[in-house]
Amino acid sequence: MKNIIILFTFFFITCVSAQAAEGLITKTSSHSVKETMDKFENIVKDKGFNIAARVNHAAAAIQSGLTLRPTEVLIFGNPKLGTLLMQSNQTIGIDLPLKVLVWEDENGTVTLAYNDPAWLAERHGITDRAKVFAKMAGAMDTFSNAAIK
Repeated sequence: MKNIIILFTFFFITCVSAQAAEGLITKTSSHSVKETMDKFENIVKDKGFNIAARVNHAAAAIQSGLTLRPTEVLIFGNPKLGTLLMQSNQTIGIDLPLKVLVWEDENGTVTLAYNDPAWLAERHGITDRAKVFAKMAGAMDTFSNAAIK
């Protein structure tokens, strides 16, 4: 009976972890959080994307008297692509503009993460914009790979 409880607990924890990461693409960076995010921001600016905001969660934590390992989010987009997606289903507006999260974990590993465009298409039931999502996926892969190396 004890082994069944342990097995069930392991299965439950594994399922919860998988659900938390559903639709999320993660990549390990060889740079600090700031360097990785600076690189990513410069890449998207050079490609003509609009930067909506850069959020430094660790700095906000300090201002609140708390601590947090380096954690930043960049919110950016291309209205020419995003508008097409919202014309298909406006609920995708909750996920647009796009976001990239970069954080340092307890072991000092820096990770970059973003929502998988294929997951966004599925989440919002958008089936008529495959080329837009493919373009988005290719750009995110290229931009993120360049930022982490």
